[in-house]
Amino acid sequence: MRTSLPKKQKGAAAIEFIAVFVIFFAVFYGMVSYSLPLLLLQSFNQATAEAVRLSVALDPTMTGYQAAVQSTAKAAVINRLVWIPSTYKFNANQVTTTFVGGLLSVQINYPTANLQAVMPFIVLPGIGTVPQLPATLQATSSLQF
Repeated sequence: MRTSLPKKQKGAAAIEFIAVFVIFFAVFYGMVSYSLPLLLLQSFNQATAEAVRLSVALDPTMTGYQAAVQSTAKAAVINRLVWIPSTYKFNANQVTTTFVGGLLSVQINYPTANLQAVMPFIVLPGIGTVPQLPATLQATSSLQF
């Protein structure tokens, strides 16, 4: 009794394995590679929203109120995102705060190129670059005082 495949079928099994492996790898790598940018973006949204909320607590009659609101918001964002490792190259220069006409806006612009130091972007045939991300990950929160 024979326990192995005929010679003609061995090549077909290898080709099927390659096709299935490429599809499986693309799906797996897509899940892994998109989870990190989504985690960062969600963290940026949470940090900017919390910064706006904390800035409301300041006394509007204090001297230097506008500068205090902006510095409080920026400090709140930095404090909320202190967990991000240094290899991600996140810094305070990527956080901008504006307070014009009673409207406080807190924005984070994180270059996607910084993620390439942490995870490689690969090019899959027929799919393209994975993950396909915009040039910057951006989160904004604003509040009218």
